[in-house]
Amino acid sequence: MRDLQASPRKFVLRGFLLLALTASACIAGAPEGIRRQTDGDEEDPLINFDGGVPPIDAAPDIPNADPYAVIGADPTHGPFTGGQRVLLRGNGFAAATRVWFGEVEADTSTMLPIDPTRLQIVAPKGSAGPVTLTVQKGDDESTRRSLPGGYAYDALYAAPSSGPVAGGTVVEIAGDGTSWGPGTVVKIGGKPCTTQTVNGPTSITCTVPKGTPGAKPVAVDAGDGQPIVVLDAYTYEDSTNGFKGGLSGDLLAGKLKVLVYNNFTGDPIPGAHVIVGSSLPSALVKQVDSTGVTLFDDPSLSGPRTVTIAAKCHSPISFVDVPVDTVTVYLDPVLSPACVADGDPPPVGGKPGAGGGIRGELVWTGNVEFKKSPWINVPAPAPGERQAAYVFHATQDPTASFQLPHPSTAILPDTPGELGYQFQLGSSAGNRALYALAGVETTNTVPTKFTAYAMGMVQGVSVQPGVFTEQVYIVMDRSLDQALTMNVTPPAPGPKGPDRVRATVSVMLGNDGYAILPAGVKTPLLPLAGPIPFVGLPALDGSLFGATYHSTARAVTGAQASAPMSVVGRLLSTSTAEGLVVEGFVGVPTLNTPVSGAAWDGRHLATTFGAGGSAIDLSVYDIASGGGLIRWTVVVPKGSHAVEVPDLSGFPFPSGGLPGGPVTIGVYGARVEKFSYGALRYRDIRPSGMSAYALDYFNVFL
Repeated sequence: MRDLQASPRKFVLRGFLLLALTASACIAGAPEGIRRQTDGDEEDPLINFDGGVPPIDAAPDIPNADPYAVIGADPTHGPFTGGQRVLLRGNGFAAATRVWFGEVEADTSTMLPIDPTRLQIVAPKGSAGPVTLTVQKGDDESTRRSLPGGYAYDALYAAPSSGPVAGGTVVEIAGDGTSWGPGTVVKIGGKPCTTQTVNGPTSITCTVPKGTPGAKPVAVDAGDGQPIVVLDAYTYEDSTNGFKGGLSGDLLAGKLKVLVYNNFTGDPIPGAHVIVGSSLPSALVKQVDSTGVTLFDDPSLSGPRTVTIAAKCHSPISFVDVPVDTVTVYLDPVLSPACVADGDPPPVGGKPGAGGGIRGELVWTGNVEFKKSPWINVPAPAPGERQAAYVFHATQDPTASFQLPHPSTAILPDTPGELGYQFQLGSSAGNRALYALAGVETTNTVPTKFTAYAMGMVQGVSVQPGVFTEQVYIVMDRSLDQALTMNVTPPAPGPKGPDRVRATVSVMLGNDGYAILPAGVKTPLLPLAGPIPFVGLPALDGSLFGATYHSTARAVTGAQASAPMSVVGRLLSTSTAEGLVVEGFVGVPTLNTPVSGAAWDGRHLATTFGAGGSAIDLSVYDIASGGGLIRWTVVVPKGSHAVEVPDLSGFPFPSGGLPGGPVTIGVYGARVEKFSYGALRYRDIRPSGMSAYALDYFNVFL
């Protein structure tokens, strides 16, 4: 076997459980059920590519011979970036316990001793490979105990770490101590990436292949037959994260490759038409083959070209002025009787189940160690009220409105628990972040009014398909006593609006999502009377150290917060000491061609944006016809413009064009962080990926 201390190779999860306990440690030998790293490769029969990781007993019986010990960790591995919740087993744990992962001491503010044999803590950053777990009571070195190889830092991780079963998600595989080069091959779930680019010795960009629900291994082979494997590094789930499709490659210079897939199933769309050019009579036109790919090799492709893809029973898409040589598209199928074949509707995806669950306790710390404490930071209820707490998953939408779960799911002061108050909830597979809110709610009003006073959070909770992750503890140590003010400079309204501001503040929990708070949304009318206050936010210390306030402001129209609108979608801050200045709104669009209410020739589009707005990176047309049944997306770099797109009437519906009749054209003008049109992703053409945008809708007809 290769020396795992010196090499980052071969990090399979079931490893790291046999290696260290054969060496000298604070206990005589390996407890029942504990195993260490082996040298098995990705074809090892213990690796289940469809089901994730075999269960491992990380909670063995605690030996009684030594009053101080560390004998195991759950989970046994995690990313070298740290941040994962780890449950340690041993003896002699207390509030004064210190924990080291290798040479790095973990932050004691993230530690919760549950009882003398269990301790929850967050892993610090580390270097790839197994490390020694060390515990010690304060400065008393006589209590120092170590477990060689007790935890392992994975040599790679994928970001994002989850995506849809259809595949197509573009991820970065980041390595530590790796030497990746041109011959390196990445496999996810045993399947090679559909495309990949080696960015450097520690970075690879990879397009995820189609898969099945659940956690999957990522294997990277640098060509030496010694792949690095992390079993649960990527999770296929029902996801619309948008990190897929778009533009990539080198500058367009005579060759162009176009890949066309179904957005829901990930299957190729044979026969889809690819039109290269803005005018159909002079354009280059090909159909994709059975693999969903077509190649153009023509000297005329010496600069940016408009690329349009249209397929039977699928919504078309156009990219204007494509500057690179690879276009990857995922077309939405059209659910129409005209598309039914042999009595079956077209495939439109679904929600494959690959979930698990989480059980744990909400913990209030008191003066007596290892004892259940009362809700000291929640006021006593008045008549018609009760104290209640709820547990939430971090959400991917920072602008969402707070929604209280059903009252029957509340955790109450009389809820049983060992150290705290028990909770249970379902979860999709992968690494998850949870937060909890405790407060006072009414029992005699409809709807229930909930006022939150306390908050807790835990990150890096590893959830495997079909099983519960147990003993997850959320410390309720954050008081919601902070106030943030937002100074908004809204855009100039047009004749249709906007007429009010919808401002939001949420807590960004690193890369794990956002905590939505009851006091996180305000909707004052324009003109504003002054700064917008948000009262009831947590201080970003303790368990929330490293979190960030995420603020947005939308100038919207009407009580439904509809278009015309202009949105500043991502302002980050870590302090409430100074007012947050919100400016840089994009001017509201005006569609000049076609004129609103008039006929459209299906070819020409021209738009200007309101004066005084910030610069625009990208314009997106969302052209809907057939009552919204089919939508043509047209993507244009920059802001105000006039463009020509191919006339798709030569591909009548359902062959790929739009049906005649009323058409609604939505126009976005967007600013995108770190924008590069040649590296455009589907996420960039949607509001979720835009740092600021303006939107309005216009009615025309074909």
